[in-house]
Amino acid sequence: MPNPYFRFKQFVIYQDRCAMKVTTDACLFGAWVAGRIVAEAATVLDIGTGTGLLSLMIAQTGNRMIDAVEIQETDYQQAAENIAQTDWQASIRLIKGDVLEQAFQKKYDVIISNPPFYEKDLKGGQLHKNIAHHSAALSLQQLLLFIREQLTAGGTFFLLLPARREAELIRQLEPLGMHLNSCCYVHQTEKHVPFRIMVAGTFKKGHYLEERIVIRNGNAYTPEFKALLQPYYLHL
Repeated sequence: MPNPYFRFKQFVIYQDRCAMKVTTDACLFGAWVAGRIVAEAATVLDIGTGTGLLSLMIAQTGNRMIDAVEIQETDYQQAAENIAQTDWQASIRLIKGDVLEQAFQKKYDVIISNPPFYEKDLKGGQLHKNIAHHSAALSLQQLLLFIREQLTAGGTFFLLLPARREAELIRQLEPLGMHLNSCCYVHQTEKHVPFRIMVAGTFKKGHYLEERIVIRNGNAYTPEFKALLQPYYLHL
């Protein structure tokens, strides 16, 4: 059974009632995004916040207003409790419901999402996990269309996806007038092929940066992983 909480340096994430638990790749994504948000970015939208992890990681790095949307009631309640126990509760507005049905009154400088990973894959028997892991409630195409409407002209979106969906992502972005400007391939070890991609995109096509991060070397975290997670992980 997963630990009911995950303790970071400046906050604690309780996860016992959430479909999406704290994972290494989600923590890596949060740190990667936090390090790339420009100082001028004042508004952030977190789509599918789950435990509230990504919103809290970003809130730790600067004074920004963050809207965090969560469709599932149990996850929403747990995220609310996690956020309420931090120094950033005034900076994070938690919204309950389907992001596609919200009437947003503004556009955002940054949009982040660790979206449902799987489309047309076999689902399990637990509804809340299916919603979190599968795209029946929010497909990649729907997500990208939403981002196009809600991102400011000079804004940046960040996504975490399975590496096998890279070509699909690029194919869907082009007709929408959006472009990737950074892609980081995440490997479990040097011997493994990438299993995740962390991407950043904008409306303006510019210089493309390709990166890679290896999480572990044997039983130890790699120096590049430690450098990213040092502000967050207790023992780094």
